[in-house]
Amino acid sequence: MSNEATGAANARPAAADAGPLGHLALGLTLLAFGLLQTGVVSGAGAGSAGSLALLVGGVTLFLAGLWQLRRGDTFSGTAFAALGAFWATWSAGLDSTTNKNAAGLFLLLWALLALTVTAAGWQSGRLAQAVFGLFTVALVVLAIAVWADSGGLVKVGGWVAAVAGLISWYGATATLTNATWGRTALPLR
Repeated sequence: MSNEATGAANARPAAADAGPLGHLALGLTLLAFGLLQTGVVSGAGAGSAGSLALLVGGVTLFLAGLWQLRRGDTFSGTAFAALGAFWATWSAGLDSTTNKNAAGLFLLLWALLALTVTAAGWQSGRLAQAVFGLFTVALVVLAIAVWADSGGLVKVGGWVAAVAGLISWYGATATLTNATWGRTALPLR
């Protein structure tokens, strides 16, 4: 048996695209986080999203990131894995005793990561620009809100995060639908 035949027999199929999974995880987590920040859901605060943030935003997003890195998609892999780490860290740190300066700094540092992803993904299309750009704005607004102890700014940051989540969710839904239907059923650009 030749080397080529042996290599072909041992070759693994190309990994499937985990991009839609990553965008769904990011979208649903951002949507829940944002809506809980706004106070739209009565009797629930941002801390109520801890399990969702850890499992969907943290674990699922991190795994989708590793999957994308394995495929060779450095941008999505880095974005998803890093944001998975953000959500896992955020959910682990849900504590009302956290110093407001530390909480604001935490949000601002992650805003820098979101800004990096926004800049790196500028050529990825309007959906990526909107999701990561709005997430950056939400984190900056929320950091300022924490430092200023401003409930109004928390709500603004929450709405911005919720819109970013809806856009991410739509992008994943459109990608999955179009791929499944074999045609453009939902526009992506």
